Amino acid sequence: MPVTQTDIALANRLADAAGAAIRPRFRAEHGLEAKEDQSPVTLADREAEEAMRKLIIAERPMDGIIGEEFGVREGTSARQWVLDPIDGTRAFISGRATFGTLIALIEDGWPLLGIIDQPIIGERWLGVMGRPTLFNGKPATTRRCRELNQAILGTTSPALFTDDQLHAFEHLDAEVMSTVLGGDCYAYGCVASGWMDVVVEAGLKLHDFAALVPVVEGAGGRMCDWQGDPLHAGSNGEVIAAGDPARVEEILEALACRGGH
Repeated sequence: MPVTQTDIALANRLADAAGAAIRPRFRAEHGLEAKEDQSPVTLADREAEEAMRKLIIAERPMDGIIGEEFGVREGTSARQWVLDPIDGTRAFISGRATFGTLIALIEDGWPLLGIIDQPIIGERWLGVMGRPTLFNGKPATTRRCRELNQAILGTTSPALFTDDQLHAFEHLDAEVMSTVLGGDCYAYGCVASGWMDVVVEAGLKLHDFAALVPVVEGAGGRMCDWQGDPLHAGSNGEVIAAGDPARVEEILEALACRGGH
């Protein structure tokens, strides 16, 4: 089923609702706790996801929901809304506006629509498969990168890689002009807008990457896993975002060097 203007309007309202919950908690009392995996979670994470879920249940009761904080709500349609209320909680709790709210609409496991919303500085990327990505309502376009040695590469943290993945990333790092750490989902928005060239990460869950795919690809880039395959609900969490699809094969070749082989 194609994405409709009603779907897009609802996605924007979800982002608005999440932002309204997040902003009062930024650089204020946010009720930091540690989850079972020791990752941080705040009241802002939970309140933002609750606000989004409430809207979806009211307006799309047949659709499923996959949320980082409150798990899966089964639906009866082939569609699911995938929610990450604050992607980059560590940035949020340290007062840095490089986190974002991620909202995706997937069907049969494939991303159709995605939003990256930065509610503090008021930046929003909207991607819909088959349509141009919009950044605050205007078209966003990735930039061409003629050589990998001209590329700006990003990743959230090398500490998130396994030893083999880190070896592969270091091989790619040696090929590019510059590497920037941090940024979480915001880095993918920067790729979509042509300010960065490549982001490579691993260990991501569906709520971490589903929204990113329509945003980057609608801006002219390509997203895939470390084998070059398209990203979907069954992907293993190894992610590449390339602003210039012409550089993907070189990126894959560099990442193929794992464990010293």
